[in-house]
Amino acid sequence: MSDKKIELVVIMPVYNEENAISDVISKWTKELNRIGMNYQIHVYNDGSNDRTLEILNEVASNNQILTVHDKENTGHGTTILKAYRENISKDWIFQTDSDDEMSPEYFKYLWEKREDYDFLIGKRNNRTQATPRKIISFISRITVRLFYGKGIWDVNSPYRLMRISKLKDIILNIPKDTFAPNVIISGMVCMKKLKVLEIPVPHQNRQTGEVSIKKFKLLKAAFKSYFQTIKYRIVKR
Repeated sequence: MSDKKIELVVIMPVYNEENAISDVISKWTKELNRIGMNYQIHVYNDGSNDRTLEILNEVASNNQILTVHDKENTGHGTTILKAYRENISKDWIFQTDSDDEMSPEYFKYLWEKREDYDFLIGKRNNRTQATPRKIISFISRITVRLFYGKGIWDVNSPYRLMRISKLKDIILNIPKDTFAPNVIISGMVCMKKLKVLEIPVPHQNRQTGEVSIKKFKLLKAAFKSYFQTIKYRIVKR
């Protein structure tokens, strides 16, 4: 690996993506190499019970840029928060999901604007959602606006570039069992009036793998997220 200072760490949580993960890593590696930066990709396997971990280790054996972290299954939110904290010394962190719903080719539009902003987010464009998820997205957005302030539309987007010097304290202060830390981070960015840029990024529904939360568990998780988001804001007054 190059001795040059790492400009960017890409954080990617993964759960049961054996059919897609190799291709997703390849796409991101090719795009970031094309842009020409010094970067690392850190994939956090959240207790997958298929061949995801085996495939990741195979890919990593031929890709020095890729680091694989294996952990017990705790959920998407706690996994990305762990990843953020373990890379808190870096200059820039970019988080993306492993489901290939948002293409690497649009990352360049965030990266080229980074000098002027602290928090750059890919707003999911043309997103198709079932009614329950539409309601959850709406309530998340309203919760952030009411308790933290305006400034971000897609508050839980999994396509976000963060200047860590501005967000370090925010990340370290979020309880480690938080279900949706990205929502709280978006809220605190609004409250602290950091420099924000949202860029529309085309969204397509997943073609492989599985969502980690389904049906009634989704609603239960949503209520937990709203409660934690509001509680965090009240405590931080």
